[in-house]
Amino acid sequence: MNTHKSSGGSVSGGIVYRTSTSNFSRDVLQSEVPVLVDFYADWCGPCRMLSPILERLAGEFGGRIRIVKVNVDDEPQLAGQYSVNSIPTLMFVKSGQILGKSAGAPSEASLRQILNQLTSIAA
Repeated sequence: MNTHKSSGGSVSGGIVYRTSTSNFSRDVLQSEVPVLVDFYADWCGPCRMLSPILERLAGEFGGRIRIVKVNVDDEPQLAGQYSVNSIPTLMFVKSGQILGKSAGAPSEASLRQILNQLTSIAA
């Protein structure tokens, strides 16, 4: 994955953001658009398989949703705070509220359906 630093953390392909403990509140909880948080690790096979799906969906949903990645090895306190017991774990946040969590790597079609629902829920 090609990442580089930006004012909002690291950006992958300009559409999937990597966040940290210090930026999590701003990047996720204070986001003006719904957020999908992907708790992952570099060594996790299913996480690596999910990454290109998330990048495609981030491009497809444009500014209607933000996709943020949290490396559990680099940010164990965030993983603990949000009770991440297995990876990948996806967390769905809107207006600072956690609307759901899912462990494992869902299909692209399933994720697309969830993101459509998330973007259609009134704030």
